[in-house]
Amino acid sequence: MARSIWSGYINFGLVSVPVGMYSATEEHELDFHQFQKGTSDRIRYKRVNERTGREVPFEKIVKGHDVGGGEYVIVDPEELEDIAPGKSRSLEISTFVDLDEIDPIHFQKSYYLGPSDKENASSYALMRDALAKTNRAGIAKFVMRGKEYLATIRADGKVLVLETMFFADEIRDPAKEVGNLPAKSGATKQLSMAVNLIEAMSGEWKPSDYKDTYTERVQKLVDTKRKGKEVVFTEEEPEATTSTDLVTALRASVEAARSRRGSTTKKSTAKKTAKKSTTKKSTAKKTTTKKASTRKKAA
Repeated sequence: MARSIWSGYINFGLVSVPVGMYSATEEHELDFHQFQKGTSDRIRYKRVNERTGREVPFEKIVKGHDVGGGEYVIVDPEELEDIAPGKSRSLEISTFVDLDEIDPIHFQKSYYLGPSDKENASSYALMRDALAKTNRAGIAKFVMRGKEYLATIRADGKVLVLETMFFADEIRDPAKEVGNLPAKSGATKQLSMAVNLIEAMSGEWKPSDYKDTYTERVQKLVDTKRKGKEVVFTEEEPEATTSTDLVTALRASVEAARSRRGSTTKKSTAKKTAKKSTTKKSTAKKTTTKKASTRKKAA
């Protein structure tokens, strides 16, 4: 069992549920060090005083905030600790909202919450089941590693999941970031065909169907170069579909998607039929065996 990275209490109303927090995700990543090209010399970073050129120990470093005009306000780490929210051990739920009302853009990182002791596991189970039954999520704030977080607490099967969230003022305005966005599409025929394509390509969400192919390529590159060989990946860059080719591309895409879906359905049906046939044969054998044994007893 992994060690919890935070422990405290979920508080809602007068109820307190002791929990521990655990990492729910891990990223695919290959570690690389930096070297000077053509050598085996490692590149390392040092904290250096730009005026003297001397290395500065970590405990003698303070922070400075740029206030413009080349001026900085210097702040000591101790001063930041004094104004920090504190080492709170409370997940204070202020309200419960419908999960479907939360825009996914607010979600930041997922953590598992587990009961921190067996004696109070019943209160954990009660909260989990109540959230699942109502399709609600608790909105809470808590402090971890000197920082205050906004979070949702929701049920997922047998476990409670905490999602850290971005505050509203941390979400950027798409109009300012992206610029000119097209108005509502007025092409009825193309829209209808696009909807048909989406329907034809729709299916069940199966996370295990999706793999990190880039990390696999990087691993293959490393392994191949280790053997003294060279790997060349060739991949054509897609071209934008012009407005004149849009209808043709949509029609061809719909037909291809329906064809793939049809072949998948046939395979699935064939498997189910074969399974049923095997089950029937097995049942028939069992019945025959029983009848045969009954006849022997009668004889």
